[in-house]
Amino acid sequence: MKKITIYTDGACRGNGKENTIGAYGIVLMYNEHKREIKKAVRNTTNNIMELTAVIEALKILKEPCEVQLYSDSAYVVNAINNKWIDSWLKNGWRTSSKEPVKNRELWEKLIELLSYHHVKFIKVKGHSDNEYNNRCDKLANEAMDEMLKNEV
Repeated sequence: MKKITIYTDGACRGNGKENTIGAYGIVLMYNEHKREIKKAVRNTTNNIMELTAVIEALKILKEPCEVQLYSDSAYVVNAINNKWIDSWLKNGWRTSSKEPVKNRELWEKLIELLSYHHVKFIKVKGHSDNEYNNRCDKLANEAMDEMLKNEV
């Protein structure tokens, strides 16, 4: 099984407001190969972008892989590592406070990908000294800047 390292980051300008712009950045590494991906979208949230980054990164892999996935998103990493997803499934997609789980469709896509790949989620501190996390943040911001520039 190929061993892949992935860094992801999602971002959203105006999170929680109307007419937001969001984006994600991905750095995928396999042996000496490195691939960078970025994409911006309108009307989203930071959490959606964080989740989408992980999903899109895993979708790129053409065969089952052993993945070390680094993210600064507590939302994503904790949902996996603290087994929140297991609780959501057991509780009919309800949180511990009995509210519907937000972004369920994205979580379902991620669960499907996790059944295909062996993924270890590793939390990194955002906006600190991690080279690849910083690169993902830069890619996401570049994607948003490019979208805004093209809309003018």
